[in-house]
Amino acid sequence: MKNYSYIGISFIILLFGIWAVPKIVGTLTKTEMATIGLVPDFSFTNQKNETISNESYKGKVYVAEFFFTTCPSICPIMNRNMVKIQNEFYGNPNLGIASFTINPEYDTPEILLDYAESYKITNPNWHLLTGDKDAIYKLANEGFNLYVGEAPNVEGGFEHSGYFALIDKEGNIRSRFDKNGNPIIYYDGLEVEGIQMIIEDIKVLMKE
Repeated sequence: MKNYSYIGISFIILLFGIWAVPKIVGTLTKTEMATIGLVPDFSFTNQKNETISNESYKGKVYVAEFFFTTCPSICPIMNRNMVKIQNEFYGNPNLGIASFTINPEYDTPEILLDYAESYKITNPNWHLLTGDKDAIYKLANEGFNLYVGEAPNVEGGFEHSGYFALIDKEGNIRSRFDKNGNPIIYYDGLEVEGIQMIIEDIKVLMKE
């Protein structure tokens, strides 16, 4: 009689495990992401002389950066890494990239097109954007809180960060949390770890 009781209890435990374990695992593996704020409205010209705004990215997950084509230091590293992100999602129409030049007086659409070709930029949703300098600087410093500025004493003449911003389908800047529960806000565009993190989080946002 006791054997039957043990069998019955074991059967109940087995059924509970089948029901509960996937739910527990799902809870543990679910990635929650922070919402930093909404990207303000913008409208600039891309490398193909097309007008591109934040509405052009609606429904897409996209990565934003600030750079300039004559940058002698971090921009080449940033954009080689951005190409890695592009290639990871090759053929996926839901990935966009926005590269805003902080030297629009030099970086005309023609210059940006040459730059795009030299870096093998093939994603049709990767727009290298130029336009009104004040508007670009305001977008960087106030909209994204990613510092850019003129710096005559610095090689290249400009200063900017090497960080990428990640934006969801609704136009919100998003990020993962660090080990202390604080949002990282931006992703390091210069390091392998930062690129791997943003690739993982793009995949998360694409499922939302």
